[in-house]
Amino acid sequence: MIVAGIDIGSLTGKCVILRAAQKFGMDEILSSSLTHTRVKPATTANIVFKEALEKANLNQGEIEYIVGTGYGRVRIPFANKNISEISCHGRGAAYYLPNVRTVIDVGGQDSKVIRVNEVGKLVDFAMNDKCAAGTGRFLEVMARALETTLDEMGPLALQSNKPAMITAQCSVFAETEVISLIADGVPVADIIKGLTESIASRIVSLVNRVAGGLQEDVTITGGVAKNIGVVTSIEKKLNVKIKKLPIDPQLIGAFGATLFAKEELMKKIKEAPPDKKRKLKKWDF
Repeated sequence: MIVAGIDIGSLTGKCVILRAAQKFGMDEILSSSLTHTRVKPATTANIVFKEALEKANLNQGEIEYIVGTGYGRVRIPFANKNISEISCHGRGAAYYLPNVRTVIDVGGQDSKVIRVNEVGKLVDFAMNDKCAAGTGRFLEVMARALETTLDEMGPLALQSNKPAMITAQCSVFAETEVISLIADGVPVADIIKGLTESIASRIVSLVNRVAGGLQEDVTITGGVAKNIGVVTSIEKKLNVKIKKLPIDPQLIGAFGATLFAKEELMKKIKEAPPDKKRKLKKWDF
């Protein structure tokens, strides 16, 4: 069985194509793709899906089931089903880290703390979706104001021993505050460290809103998970060692969608009438 998961986020579109596990084996990622989000989610979905198909040397007809996720999931015209990115991130993270119970997802336009059980099923979550502060978009804006890049921000934050105080709770006001700090001669590394501390504080607030509070193990998904400065600040404030995922954390939502696609396809095959039931081979399950 070959299935696909497509995650259309606010900043990026992601696709993962998965071959279902052979008996007693592991599922195999055949390809993945990532692209900047276009104005229309359907356009983003088409671009990222086509790229993933080309990488896997497949055509669309060979994909047996597709699950869409992310904020643009309902606009993916060829998806068989759409599922919340909250469930997909939890499922994808738990696949690689079976002991994980808290998944922190810092996306482009919102942040989430997700509680999952021993099989990766959603138990509870808390989300900050009222303001871009503490998200990928927030870091993009601040990188421009500081005349640096997102890739440089993480290592720069680790160089600081004196984080600047960022008090604004709004991205717009925070940018104004950053510009004032630059004018006052505050080192860029200290400003970036202050920004990562601000993001970490927001994550702690979300953790406290989830039923039962923090439960280990903990991992981080989404593009901001690749920012070592943010990860380090969160670890310090939560007093935990965050477990690292073995694949790009930005692809976890799309990967989780492939697991749901596999599940849905198996269900569909098993429920089919005998005369229409797919002829199964031993390695399909």
